[in-house]
Amino acid sequence: MKLYFMRHGESEANSLDILASRKDFALTERGKKDAEEISREFPDRVGPLTGIISSPLKRARQTAEPFCRLTRREAEIIEAVTEQELGDFAGMTYAEIENAPGYETDRTKRWEWVPRGGGESYAMIAERIKPFFKDMEERNLKDSSQALLVVTHAVTLRLIRAFLEKTLPHYPREIAHNGEIWEVDYDKAESRYDLKIHLLGEAARRNSRA
Repeated sequence: MKLYFMRHGESEANSLDILASRKDFALTERGKKDAEEISREFPDRVGPLTGIISSPLKRARQTAEPFCRLTRREAEIIEAVTEQELGDFAGMTYAEIENAPGYETDRTKRWEWVPRGGGESYAMIAERIKPFFKDMEERNLKDSSQALLVVTHAVTLRLIRAFLEKTLPHYPREIAHNGEIWEVDYDKAESRYDLKIHLLGEAARRNSRA
């Protein structure tokens, strides 16, 4: 089956340099327009879709909406692909976070770091996505012709990529751009995968200027 993983469009938190975590920020108008543009480009430049999966957070659901109209299907909401819980640090700006006591500023050292106030380590995220991939494996056995778009978040995508490339507990330092899409031909959770990256809409224009 085809799985496509997409980071949501630009959110109000992104525009204000805020670590949103699970706070329910909406998309900006720019983010909404970008999601619409990407959904229009997707069929011809990437391929057909048979279903949509979304994180429960508003910014992901809003990104999924134009794809739902495209496929005439409702988004399936799955908690496992929601964003990292940052506990006490959720909602702080990047400027504030740099000097916040207890915050791990080194991106390479967050595997076992648990943010205070009920936060979630990267190891915990990796554990919660494992059942999701087992579920995808079972769906593939039933129907390998499926092509599903999964709308999720920056940190969760970091762990999804490491899971698929079988590098855990090591994970990418960089994060996906808003609207960036990763494609994988998926069958079993235990397999290692190479990801194909698609840049459409604003992400494509940003890449062309780089």
